[in-house]
Amino acid sequence: MKRLLFLFAITLSLAACNNKLDTKTIAAGNIQGIDSSIKPGNNFFMYVNKKWYDTAQIPPSQAGVGAYMFMNYPQRLCLQGILDSVSKANNKAGSIEQKLGDFYASGMDTNTINQRGYNPIKSILARIDSITDVTSMIKFVANQSKVFNNSVVAFYVGPDNKNSNLNIAHIGQAGIGLPERDYYFETNPSSVGIQQAYKTYLAKLFQLTGTDAATATKNADIVYNIDKQLASSHRNNIELRDVNANYNKMAVATLAKQEPNIGWQNVLNDMGAKTDSIDVGQPAYYIKLNTALKTMPISDWKTYLKAYTISNYADILSKPFVDAAFEFNKVLTGQAVQKTRGEIMASAVDNSLGEALGQIYVKKYFGEDAKKRVEELVNNLQKAMAARMDKLDWMSDSTKQKSKEKLFAITKKIGYPDKWRDYSNVTVAKDKYFENVVSASANNYQFEINKLNKPVDKTEWFNTPSTVTAYNNPSANEIVFPAGILQPPYFDNNVDDALNYGGIGMVIGHEITHTFDDQGAQYDKEGNVKNWWAKADYDKFKAKTQKIIDLYNTFTVLDTVHVKGAMTVGENAADIGGVAMAYDAFKLTKEGQDTTKIGGYTPDQRFFISVAHIWRVKMKDEFLRLWINNNPHSPPMWRVNSPLMNNPHFYAAFNIQPGDSNYLAPDKRVQIW
Repeated sequence: MKRLLFLFAITLSLAACNNKLDTKTIAAGNIQGIDSSIKPGNNFFMYVNKKWYDTAQIPPSQAGVGAYMFMNYPQRLCLQGILDSVSKANNKAGSIEQKLGDFYASGMDTNTINQRGYNPIKSILARIDSITDVTSMIKFVANQSKVFNNSVVAFYVGPDNKNSNLNIAHIGQAGIGLPERDYYFETNPSSVGIQQAYKTYLAKLFQLTGTDAATATKNADIVYNIDKQLASSHRNNIELRDVNANYNKMAVATLAKQEPNIGWQNVLNDMGAKTDSIDVGQPAYYIKLNTALKTMPISDWKTYLKAYTISNYADILSKPFVDAAFEFNKVLTGQAVQKTRGEIMASAVDNSLGEALGQIYVKKYFGEDAKKRVEELVNNLQKAMAARMDKLDWMSDSTKQKSKEKLFAITKKIGYPDKWRDYSNVTVAKDKYFENVVSASANNYQFEINKLNKPVDKTEWFNTPSTVTAYNNPSANEIVFPAGILQPPYFDNNVDDALNYGGIGMVIGHEITHTFDDQGAQYDKEGNVKNWWAKADYDKFKAKTQKIIDLYNTFTVLDTVHVKGAMTVGENAADIGGVAMAYDAFKLTKEGQDTTKIGGYTPDQRFFISVAHIWRVKMKDEFLRLWINNNPHSPPMWRVNSPLMNNPHFYAAFNIQPGDSNYLAPDKRVQIW
């Protein structure tokens, strides 16, 4: 079932395509808003951001405000402006402008959408009614996967962990509607409230499709029971970090014998996935599914599939369905009111036709001078990382050499792809929003299936250029910075190096460090999961990684809720390493070697203030709880305070002393890279 929340990936979601930000003062080089009543060593995040934090208002349609992922809000408004323009133009039939404009217009035409009610999915629900046994049920599941109406099977195509040049078939755990397994088993008031809201949501979906209230409630219980049984076999978010445990490549024939009720050969045939092997990410889930297919009545499974179909399509149906989905999302995130239709459609178009929209975005907003400056920053950070590696006292020379080989083998992608996706097979009509979404989904699935058992295209991007994000892809040993991120507060071509190295420099360093975090360190320079470490060195690396876990476990976020050190360890290591690397790279610049103050602050102080500024965020408590349970990043305050409390140059810049709340004795500070 579609997760009704923000999806947390390995990315940073950051700024906006316009510059109408609260960050304009720092972007202009004029640092304001420092709260001198707070000692930098007690809470540097608040020292820099408290005055803003106390006055910032979270828009009712959002779960938070500020930088980081919440700057996607003004970004969507920017994309909406592009789409408003192309939707009103006289575009050539079949052009990307026509497809973008008509797709957007079809979604903005809420009158037509509301008049159609749930008619667009009636034929799908009728197909579910015609299911008579497990075989016909699984056939339905497989066929619906081709338009991403997913339920009990999560199939995708991607590189083989042990042969990164080849795309293979993968399946992962699926089948639940709450964010992750623990939501079904926690008994605290917040979790119980979410469980009840989910059941209420399911019941509402059945009522909206003509089921009486009593039966709808009973149906919701049936769906929840199946969810919970499947969830019991799931790995949690910490267990999912184990690279080797989540790679289990086997012959399809072997899998078919192991799980005869699923009928894997038929499933793959129906999906159009011609392959004789498959990587089963979480085998226990499919063993559980195989049993459940026979132990649960087929009538219950049909009820379950109806719930998932209605939910998967709820936000592209009429208003009552959209409202029902929002009411559940509100409990998860604390978002007070729904986003505007234009903002919703900007996201929808970006999800469905993202590289088409990206082409227009790049022409309108992206400057090649920014790309050149960022390339320079990346190169300087690589040099800084290599120098840091040379000085490591815990690593042997042989492993240092291999580390540097991997470091300089990193592919750097900046701005936008060298080649654009083809959307010629997507059919778009101004009056058929549902069909437009399905057509785009089918095209995206075909794009994926066409890669199966073929060489990996290492020019491919996994985010659109307009997405405000950055990511590290370990299977390709690459770091990626789309055009959307190359703007204030992270990057401004017109400001001093201290601000840029503390901003985009920290982000670049973060992504480079991912190449050597607890997961990335298991991949070689070609992107294969393969040991390249001397055993003694890797043992020391794991011990240092454990210290990061232990440190972050001590941070209290909300009430008695703590940062989950084991779940966030990769991002925390990248934050600590990213700041350290960016600082060293900054010291390679002319300004970094100077001591001249700007606005009353030294270059070093401006560097660290910029680090704190780029994570300026205020969010709802509900969303913060959701974050802690599902986001592999620590909350923003701890993305500032913790990396800095481990950085000796921060102590020098702000005269941090024993007795300060965030002071760590030198022997307690953690630094891997």
